[in-house]
Amino acid sequence: MCGIWALFGSDECLSVQCLSAMKIAHRGPDAFRFENVNGFTNCCFGFHRLAVVDQLYGMQPIRVKEFPYLWLCYNGEIYNFKQLQKQFGFDYQTLVDGEVILHLYNRGGIEQTASMLDGVFAFILLDTANRKVFLGRDTYGVRPLFKVLTDDGFLGVCSEAKGLINLKHSTSLGSKVEPFLPGHYEVLDLKPSGKVASVELVKFHSCKDEPLHVAFDTVEALPSGFDLETVKSNIRILFENAVRKRLMAHRRIGCLLSGGLDSSLVAAVLLKLMKETNINYPLQTFAIGMENSPDLLAARKVAAHIGSEHHEVMLNTEEGIQAIEEVIFSLETYDITTIRASVGMYLVSKYIRKKTDSVVIFSGEGSDELTQGYIYFHKAPSPEEAAEESERLLKELYMFDVLRADRTTAAHGLELRVPFLDHRFTSYYLSLPAELRIPKNGIEKYLLRLSFEDSNLLPKEILWRPKEAFSDGIASVKKSWFSILQDYIDQQVDDLLLEKAAEKYPFNPPKTKESYYYRQIFEKHYSGRSSWLPHYWMPRWVKATDPSARTLKHYKSAAQE
Repeated sequence: MCGIWALFGSDECLSVQCLSAMKIAHRGPDAFRFENVNGFTNCCFGFHRLAVVDQLYGMQPIRVKEFPYLWLCYNGEIYNFKQLQKQFGFDYQTLVDGEVILHLYNRGGIEQTASMLDGVFAFILLDTANRKVFLGRDTYGVRPLFKVLTDDGFLGVCSEAKGLINLKHSTSLGSKVEPFLPGHYEVLDLKPSGKVASVELVKFHSCKDEPLHVAFDTVEALPSGFDLETVKSNIRILFENAVRKRLMAHRRIGCLLSGGLDSSLVAAVLLKLMKETNINYPLQTFAIGMENSPDLLAARKVAAHIGSEHHEVMLNTEEGIQAIEEVIFSLETYDITTIRASVGMYLVSKYIRKKTDSVVIFSGEGSDELTQGYIYFHKAPSPEEAAEESERLLKELYMFDVLRADRTTAAHGLELRVPFLDHRFTSYYLSLPAELRIPKNGIEKYLLRLSFEDSNLLPKEILWRPKEAFSDGIASVKKSWFSILQDYIDQQVDDLLLEKAAEKYPFNPPKTKESYYYRQIFEKHYSGRSSWLPHYWMPRWVKATDPSARTLKHYKSAAQE
């Protein structure tokens, strides 16, 4: 996990512009480099490093003797760099996994490069020999990337939007700062003036398609067919493989543990594989919540079962409320459910950074979208519509849960790893018949739970624990975190302000005092950038006015029982 930043064709002095690069310093607390491009005085790279692999040669932009005309700045982890080296005979100069991008590009061009990378990544690749700039981002946008391209060819690229919005330029940047789309690469021509022109934007991978790099995976071809035993076995094999490949790190590994199914499965498989691969330190797991909250109690049970070194962070409501502005600044969104869920994750990340030496943090993001874990999936009109909704959620992850998970951890210099979003695992799961993937017997994620039923990885009551939204699970049963928030906000936002909300904020107008409060803070830091969020996250097929699961009938009836 790092912070990348680059400018091409800047009219302003680069020493002034580089102040913007410091806005993402939190992403790489170990080192910083600012480098001009030879022959292009108005082009430069900025890089903030979190050293996770190759402590000696891991600084960027990466350049190697073999390709002196290539410059690479990337944020991410490429899990199959050794398999690709073996397959194509690449001669690596460093131990940095991202070096493979240079070799793949030299061998087969940008399209093959992006498609062959098994991992999470956002990259800026400059080829001065052919006068090209390439941008690329992984399938689910696990690693963030923003860009701004003006009409006169000035290009700015950064891990977070906050590193671009204050750039100086002869014409206004206006609302041109935007997220770079996941699963795409872009080709730009570099002119002698240092300015660029976009040539094409290409979608190189869709979540349903089996990725090209499967041919070089460590797991061989799996048995085909959709009989239940085969499917369950394949799910276990691929999920274990997803966790195993993510063990690649020279820094200590930890795991977030809410006590829900997803993080518990990740923690249990992770600890099992750490033992098998002789990683000889205990796995630290981390939970956050109010005293006796459902998440804390469940996480305690899981930690005892798997034998992790467990840490509990008590959520103090005052601390949570005070953190809201910092959280919104980090997130760069005003989405209601994203902000609610981010407060706990932001505070637990702060604890990890201050009190432990764990840096590489595993988490359970992506499972709800992939395996139909949200409560509202019980109301899906048909298995086919549920499958379509699952795919929609996966495509939009970069604006919601993946955004939350990246920014809250990156704000404290931690690197996040999300095995549920493994390319091969997700493409297999989405290839299964729609009927197999829907909730069954009133239980969401039924197939995933069933697949691990006989593994003894988790206590049965955890394996079959109903879905609990992170922002709700960290609170006590009597009063949820979101209702505590709403009580506080009720005092902060006047009724009259809410009545005139649509006039003040015509795009995505706030409908509640809570969303008005968040929007005010967002506009304070990112005025006029409301289009970064095309729509609020809301459940489907139900008449919901609030994104919390606790407001849905299914949740209420389960809680009452």
